[in-house]
Amino acid sequence: MDLCYGILSTSSIAPRFIAAVRACGRGEVVALSSRTPEKAREKAAQWNIPVAYGSHEELLRDETVNIVYISNVNAGHYPWAKAALLAGKHVICEKPCTTTAAQTKELYTLARERGLFFMEAQKMLFLPAVLAVRDRLEELGQITMVDMSHSFKATYNGWMFDREAGGGPVLSSGIYAVQLVSWLFGEITDICGRASKLDNGVEWQYVLTGQTEQGVQFCAKNSTRAVLDNTCRIFGEKGYIELPSYWKARKAIFHIDGQSETLEFPCEHELVYEVEHIAHCMEQGLLNSPVITEELSLAGIRAIERVKANW
Repeated sequence: MDLCYGILSTSSIAPRFIAAVRACGRGEVVALSSRTPEKAREKAAQWNIPVAYGSHEELLRDETVNIVYISNVNAGHYPWAKAALLAGKHVICEKPCTTTAAQTKELYTLARERGLFFMEAQKMLFLPAVLAVRDRLEELGQITMVDMSHSFKATYNGWMFDREAGGGPVLSSGIYAVQLVSWLFGEITDICGRASKLDNGVEWQYVLTGQTEQGVQFCAKNSTRAVLDNTCRIFGEKGYIELPSYWKARKAIFHIDGQSETLEFPCEHELVYEVEHIAHCMEQGLLNSPVITEELSLAGIRAIERVKANW
């Protein structure tokens, strides 16, 4: 089928997804929506999209659109993904899929009942650098530990520290860490964490620690104030592997048996691999991704729920 994307929200990641669709060449962006007609028209002109809607409801009524990309604030993922599915659209929902496991489960169930494709947009697991690491893990021998760090300034997203909007870096960035660990090393069987919080209770930095069913221990650190080294390191008995900026990795560095090797994967639009996967799934008539499965989406948000409950 021809993929005719509707972009629900003019968020900061939306133009990157649009560029990836165009670079992939396996789909067309036909419309976008924002909360006001003025913003919609401004961004449609800027991003060269033919149709602009001043409400998301209008976008979902557009019969030309058959697949919707949702990238508004975290708390908006669930209601708008549900609305899109009820409108008969296939849905790509930016990570985190929702803010609770119950919501995520409901969306996957609804999509399956209606025969529609549904996927959480976790770009990281399609990156060639990450795939290269997965394919060479056995070279480390027994793997015992993973250490991840991630820092960013949240000034470009005013909602990041708004509780009602689903703000806080553990939802927006912690999801990368827990899903990468789950994908590589199996179910997270134990997880806890500590957070530094604002007066409204939303965290601005955190440290997560835990263990997977394979016995791999992990630590994930994130801060919106401190400058961290933004690297994932996987340690085994024969050495370690580095993934700089692991959530958008363009290279992997292998330190094994005293030798070092760097693999480079330059790419202008890192979301293009995810978009290619979506197109492949749709061509095969799948309802879910075999990579970003329902189980993986649920494992990620359940781990974060456990941490936040303890906080």
